[in-house]
Amino acid sequence: MNFYVLTLFPDMIRSGFRTSITGRAMEKGILSMEAIDIRGFSVNKHNRVDDYPYGGGAGMVMQAEPVYLAYESVASRIGKKSRVLYMSPQGRVFNQCMAEELAQEEELIFLCGHYEGIDERVLEEIVTDEISVGDYVLTGGELPALVIMDAVSRLLDGVLHNEESAEFDSFHDNLLEYPQYSRPEEWRGKKVPPILLSGHHMNVEKWRREQSLLRTKERRPDLLAQASLTKEDKKFLANLEEL
Repeated sequence: MNFYVLTLFPDMIRSGFRTSITGRAMEKGILSMEAIDIRGFSVNKHNRVDDYPYGGGAGMVMQAEPVYLAYESVASRIGKKSRVLYMSPQGRVFNQCMAEELAQEEELIFLCGHYEGIDERVLEEIVTDEISVGDYVLTGGELPALVIMDAVSRLLDGVLHNEESAEFDSFHDNLLEYPQYSRPEEWRGKKVPPILLSGHHMNVEKWRREQSLLRTKERRPDLLAQASLTKEDKKFLANLEEL
């Protein structure tokens, strides 16, 4: 997987992505990331990439030409049409299903806006997907881009040490993850659930599944409508309703 990020703040992207799991994946050559400074494609001597909006109003708007030239610098090297993801509060809200979809791509280009946004004309020309990370406003698209790259990266073969980690994390089957415990067996009067100490793997898995169902029902009931539920799952949930 190759990530390309068009941004006004490339150091923010580089420092955020080249650490922890994604940093190790880059070192192993599983994925690559390049941050492209849009300012480097400014068409004026002052290296400005923004101007006042037509029609008036507060703030500044990023100009179309520097953004387009930055995109062209990447597209010409890739040599084929790639998805361009514009980080925008007006886009589809990002979720695990979208992460799994994007993980099938060979390249992803991210466009990070700032100020009052980007000239609509260049968005119409190059953007294939507008994506939001939630119903709130940030100062720019860099943090959303990092969020999406992280979520996509961990789905790639070889990125996680434990190949099962991604499969059984939160939102697998649209269910939240079960609670986790580690040593010591008792901490400040709180004990690890006895079932986890039993050594009976089938019972442990049954308990974990039920805990996932319970947590999802309590914390994110909206996910249950899309969850992959077995007959046993539905029976367990029905029993909860009767309590």
